[in-house]
Amino acid sequence: MTMQPWFPDAKLGIFVHWGIYAVNGIAESWSFFNGQISHDDYLKQLDGFTAARYDPVQWAELFAEAGARYAVLTAKHHDGVALWPTEGLTVARERDLLGEYVRAVRAKGLKAGVYFSHLDWTHPDYASIGTGDNRFAHPPEGQQDPARWERFLAFHRRQLAELQTRYAPDLLWFDGDWERDAETWRMAELRAELLARQPSVIVNGRMQGHGDYATPEQGVPIELPPGPWELCLTINDSWGWQPQDDNHKSVRQLVRVFAETIGGGGNLLLDVGPREDGTIPPEQAERLRGLGAWIRPHAEAIYATTRGLPPGHFNGATTLSADRTTLYLFVFDRPNEFVVLRGVRNRVTGVRTLGGTALRHERFGGLGEVPGWEYIHLSDEHLDPLCTVLEVTLDGELELYRAHTRD
Repeated sequence: MTMQPWFPDAKLGIFVHWGIYAVNGIAESWSFFNGQISHDDYLKQLDGFTAARYDPVQWAELFAEAGARYAVLTAKHHDGVALWPTEGLTVARERDLLGEYVRAVRAKGLKAGVYFSHLDWTHPDYASIGTGDNRFAHPPEGQQDPARWERFLAFHRRQLAELQTRYAPDLLWFDGDWERDAETWRMAELRAELLARQPSVIVNGRMQGHGDYATPEQGVPIELPPGPWELCLTINDSWGWQPQDDNHKSVRQLVRVFAETIGGGGNLLLDVGPREDGTIPPEQAERLRGLGAWIRPHAEAIYATTRGLPPGHFNGATTLSADRTTLYLFVFDRPNEFVVLRGVRNRVTGVRTLGGTALRHERFGGLGEVPGWEYIHLSDEHLDPLCTVLEVTLDGELELYRAHTRD
């Protein structure tokens, strides 16, 4: 599978969970699946979803200010409610909310991603077979009439054809594949259909082996995925807008997670949850602007870089320039006089704070092909209040020492 080059270079995307669940400020879809609210009461939110202050141009400007290169909007969550004019449940009979979003983000130079749930817990021909309170399921839990499944798959494929034909998304972000296996979903066939319509479309990994990249959630993996990946992270603890959730991560926390993610070769897909009227909560907008204010002076260490050093070489995140001759070290914590770079066989020709001061550095130890330690001296005057980035220039392409072990 060939990955489009814009995706690993993008580093930051904005995830937008927006749907009728914002009317009551409850969990998207799961609130009725788990029995916290009845399915009927959940769907009553359709009448309260106004999008009265929805301005996708303002969204796009905010996302660009945050430093994002793409965005992903929930065109249809597990509840089956669509944001574009389509058959079935939709809030877009008079206004194509999805189409406005696609046009706005592209006008700001961002790639347009569309989230789509495979499953549909409201469609009459879809039988839920998951765990939880399935009192709303049609037909009873665990049963699926083959003819109804064929009708549902035809509906599923029609909606995807609409999304690609009308909006040509750069990225299809799938979810909700877990209730059936790849053969039942006909995932291989689906991937072929998607690429036949759009050969350049990127498909995320929730296709049971038929996607392009992995999508861990809510925590940087300790063992990093081998290929492209993307960390999905909420700014507070909720995907959609929930007024009681004021546990927002600080800008410093977000910067740290972002650096750890790109240092591991991934992208950060940072989530916001607009209110039902389309406005993004100010606490979340503030975090996006704060992240962007840190990214801008450090862009050289972020965009178009590759996965950094393996664990053990530096106590922090790192990235590597595309030509592999410059290392960028992310210093999260206040150092005690110096930081140390280990296991780099190259000669270090210079170190500076990114865009700023040249720093004293010296190598200690080493014997033969075994490199010593590169000490980089830092004082408080050199530190960025959120995260300090050091540019380390090498005398050639990065060459790391690998200790030999005996059988």
